[in-house]
Amino acid sequence: MLASATRAGNETRSTVRDDVKSGADKTAREQMERNDEVAASAAPQGDGVPDDAEATTASTPKADSEEEDSDADMPVARESDRAVAELRDKYLRLAAEFDNYRKRTTRERAESGARAQGELLKHIVDSLDDLGRVTTVDPASTDARSVIQGVDLVAKKLMKSLVAAGLELIDPVNQTFDPSVHEAVATEPALSPEDDHVVSQVFQPGYRFGGQLLRPARVVVRQWSQ
Repeated sequence: MLASATRAGNETRSTVRDDVKSGADKTAREQMERNDEVAASAAPQGDGVPDDAEATTASTPKADSEEEDSDADMPVARESDRAVAELRDKYLRLAAEFDNYRKRTTRERAESGARAQGELLKHIVDSLDDLGRVTTVDPASTDARSVIQGVDLVAKKLMKSLVAAGLELIDPVNQTFDPSVHEAVATEPALSPEDDHVVSQVFQPGYRFGGQLLRPARVVVRQWSQ
C-alpha cells in the first residue's frame, strides 16, 4: 500500500516536472521567436550594412575625386586670374598713354596754329603802321594824289608780305574759265570761237592759301554763239 502510494507520488512529481519543462521549453521558444522577429525587424535591409555606412562608403570615392578635381583646378584658376590682372593693367596703361598722347597733340596743334598766326601777323604789322601814318597826314597841306599814291604803296607792300607768307592771288584775265577757282557773274559775246569760255574781266580777284581756296575770282566770261 505504502509502495503504491510512493510510486503514485513519484509519477505525479515526474508528470509535473515534465509539464513544467514542457511549458518552460514552449515559453523559451516563444521568447526566442519574438527575439528573432525583433532582430529581423531592426536589422537593415540588403547585405546587413547600415544605409548611412553604405552612403558614406559610396560617397567617399566621389568626394575624393571632387577634391582632386578642385585641387587640379586651383592652379588653372590662379593662372587665369593672373592673366586677367595683366591684361587689365596693360589696358589701363594703354588708356593712360593714349590720353596723354591726345592731350599732347591737342596742345601741340594749338601751339603750332598760334605760331603760324604769329608769323603771318609779323608780315602785316609794318603795313598797318604805314596805314596809320597815312591817316595822320594833314588834308590841308597834302593833295589827294599824294594820299592815293601812299595808300597804293601800302597795299602793294601788304600784298607782298602776304604773298611771302603763302597767299596766292587769282587774277585770270584772258585765261580759260575754270569753275573750280572762278565764279562767273556775267557773260559777254565772244568775237571768235577761240575766245569762247575765256575770262574777259575780273570784278574781284580770288585768293588761295596753302592749296586752300579762300575765295574764287569773280569774273566775266566770253561766249561764242553762231
